[in-house]
Amino acid sequence: MGKFGSIFLLSLFIVVFQLLVLNNVYLWGFINPYIYIFIILMLPMDFRPWAGLLAGFALGLLIDIFTDTIGLHTAATLTMAFSRPMVLRLISPREGYESDARPDLGEMGFSWYLRYAGLLVFIHHFLLFYLEVFRFSGFFGTFSRMLFSWLASMVLIFLIQFLIQKPQK
Repeated sequence: MGKFGSIFLLSLFIVVFQLLVLNNVYLWGFINPYIYIFIILMLPMDFRPWAGLLAGFALGLLIDIFTDTIGLHTAATLTMAFSRPMVLRLISPREGYESDARPDLGEMGFSWYLRYAGLLVFIHHFLLFYLEVFRFSGFFGTFSRMLFSWLASMVLIFLIQFLIQKPQK
């Protein structure tokens, strides 16, 4: 099938799983994990920033269309895609990235991936949750919802990473 075919199928599965299952899950009444952003996280390191923005826009718009959220996911996912090159520069190793490096757990290690995914998922969730309520009154209630959803999303993203990980030779 090829590399891009398998990435497309994985992305399709993630979006469908998000829309049909996770959007209907509210753990303890307020935690809602979002794993569709894993698609932006797994983009290659040398992916052009404009193409990342296009992918973020399309992905966010797709989620917005099916969840009737009118731009919330588009804004959050687009901001995440915009921040991705800066986060990659911020956490880059001293010697830089290899030309064929992939932003995944197996290749970059647990600590690097935790910083990479953690920062980008935090940016996405912060913007999404505060745009949803559109006020700063009740800041700490919204922040706790965002933080617990961030934690649930991170656990699922790491689980996906472990499931799709290729065995080391």
